[in-house]
Amino acid sequence: MQMKCRVTDIRQSERFLVMTSEGIFSSESLVIATGGLSYPNLGASRFGHDVARKFGIKVTQTRPALVPFVFAGEDQKIFKILAGVSLDAAIFCGPKQYRGNILFTHRGLSGPAALQASLYWEPKGLLKIDLLPDTDIFATFVSRRQSRIEMRNLLAEYFPKRFAQAWCDYKHILKPINEISDKELKEISNQLHTWSVIPKGTEGYETAEVTAGGVHTDALSSKTMEANKAPGLFFIGEVVDVTGELGGYNLHWAWASGYVAGQYA
Repeated sequence: MQMKCRVTDIRQSERFLVMTSEGIFSSESLVIATGGLSYPNLGASRFGHDVARKFGIKVTQTRPALVPFVFAGEDQKIFKILAGVSLDAAIFCGPKQYRGNILFTHRGLSGPAALQASLYWEPKGLLKIDLLPDTDIFATFVSRRQSRIEMRNLLAEYFPKRFAQAWCDYKHILKPINEISDKELKEISNQLHTWSVIPKGTEGYETAEVTAGGVHTDALSSKTMEANKAPGLFFIGEVVDVTGELGGYNLHWAWASGYVAGQYA
């Protein structure tokens, strides 16, 4: 094992030649296990993707995934106030739905459900969030129709008090429930069940747990992880365009693909 050794170039003649800061190494086969672009401060780079392109291997577009969202404008006002508050919610992103905790941050939204949704989110895409997935809040409003309870206090029965207060301020809901019309109550209910936001973006590779995209799977043997166009060259782990959800799937992929390549490299 060679530590503190920087690879500067890779070439191939009869064997693979790896140019490094510690000299030239040669081998009959070569395994690229350089990871993705997440956490650049730890040394992540595009090196593995560049190697693939050099050998004529297709690389799909990369982007941060399993990453917190960043919101802007009016939407961000509520997040700054609620940083640290966690809720059980359901997030819809395109055809996908994820149920779990969401965590408000100073910049936007994190937590397991939000990170999962980022796998399928595209720039300028819409997120729909059901803040009360197990509750028919409109039915609750109807049952309390004659009450003089303020909306923020009623919602505090379902949410953390800080969220209930911030939500009512954000939506300008200041009257007690018996002074709010049925139409307004229905609208409030819809907003709580289908809160629609368009993120400004994500926090990027600096905090993304994984990189989506990478070496195209069609360019590799599913049996050996060897490149079809470059015999003896293998790609494993996150450098490949395989991205799993939360739950250890990405680690499993790294180990499994590495094991497979090790049988043939």
